[in-house]
Amino acid sequence: MIFSDLRILWSLVIAVLLPIFVALAIWRVLRHARTPQGSVAWVVFLLASPWFALPAYLLFGHHKLHGYTKQRRASHEAMKRLGSYAKAVRPRDALPEHRLFERLAGLPVVGGNELELLIDGEAVFAAIFAAIDRAETYVLVQYYTIADDATGGALADRLIAAAGRGVTVRVIYDGVGSYGLSGTWRARLMQAGVQVLDPRHARGPTSRLQVNFRNHRKTVIVDGREGFLGGLNMSDTYRGLNAKFGAWRDTHLQLRGPAVAQLQLAYIEDWHWATGEALGPSLFWTPAPREDGADAVIVPCGPVDTLDTGALYYFAAISEARERVWIASPYFVPDGDILSALKTAALRGCDVRVLVPERRDHWPTWLAAFAYFDEVREAGVKVYRYQPGFMHQKVVLTDDRLVGIGTANLDNRSFRLNFETMATVFDHEFAQEVAAMLETDFAAAEPVAKTLGEQPLWLRAGALLARLMAPVL
Repeated sequence: MIFSDLRILWSLVIAVLLPIFVALAIWRVLRHARTPQGSVAWVVFLLASPWFALPAYLLFGHHKLHGYTKQRRASHEAMKRLGSYAKAVRPRDALPEHRLFERLAGLPVVGGNELELLIDGEAVFAAIFAAIDRAETYVLVQYYTIADDATGGALADRLIAAAGRGVTVRVIYDGVGSYGLSGTWRARLMQAGVQVLDPRHARGPTSRLQVNFRNHRKTVIVDGREGFLGGLNMSDTYRGLNAKFGAWRDTHLQLRGPAVAQLQLAYIEDWHWATGEALGPSLFWTPAPREDGADAVIVPCGPVDTLDTGALYYFAAISEARERVWIASPYFVPDGDILSALKTAALRGCDVRVLVPERRDHWPTWLAAFAYFDEVREAGVKVYRYQPGFMHQKVVLTDDRLVGIGTANLDNRSFRLNFETMATVFDHEFAQEVAAMLETDFAAAEPVAKTLGEQPLWLRAGALLARLMAPVL
């Protein structure tokens, strides 16, 4: 009888509390969702399947956390104040499109930058490790994923060696992306005097169950004079040594010149948010410009931005196209605005191409992409699937005058839920170099020819279901 009464009491509690929690979740969705599609998807899900939707919302649905947003914006303001240390170098060419990307970045386009395109893991890691080995004063490291394998171990060895010769070394990694990183790896560096930021003790939503607000940046800065950013994390997988993925196609960028100071600003914002420590006065902010160097601006973006900087970045790059826009991204889950921009560019006669991988690393994003292919192809967008291995680069090329390389994927998670960084370059010669790189990639890809209706039943059903999750993919 007692157990029966307890079951009745529990049922009554659930009957009362469940509608309240659903109502609170719906109210939060209506207040904070950035897109109408996201609002509708969550409201329908919460009403139709509350038992499944509520846990899912707790994991995926938080687009804003008030206290966290307040702290993060305070760090952003601190970054802008410290930006006065960075000496602006006037661009070589004054182009109308500069203003748009300057306003997105909150930083000026600067001239005199030396750029090196780094293709695939061996070239990337060799360049990064060589830069760390010649560091004289400090090294700043930030990765979404660091693994305690041969590659992560090589990074640790070089950072420990740098600390041993008196170089100040700081390391940030994401608690979700680096969930498998051993305490031994961290302990080795800390014993050598390296400052390693443990995400479990940092401010903000660092729980592994909080999959939003992830720091997806991959940055290395040496002495304030050279910097690296792009798609490669620090693990053997990114060298093509993971049998599951095989060859790993990725792109990184090495920077020297004034844009390095802008990349450094993004790093110190992350450090300030996590620790409260302002690094500005202790760092070098005036890297010398290169004669006839490229014009560039670093565009950081994240979920606490007043504008949807990540989505607007891609929208701007596509909308600026007059002849072509080529995009390489491992994921293709665009929102309505990006879909319209791609289709409009193709309809006005631009050569619009999207390169995605044939292989998959995440089922939902891989499946969701198929739900968009027919729509963009109907307007004239050409979609290619890279064949030799997994393709993970994040590159956008507009005409022969604008290149974006960085960490932001063509999906809603990069648009609105992750912290990302894109280097934006305005240089004809560099654009030609990137075009040649992408032409090689397109030659190793197959065009998507089948419609979704011609795909197997499991793929058709999976694509349509995955598209319902698009706001959080």
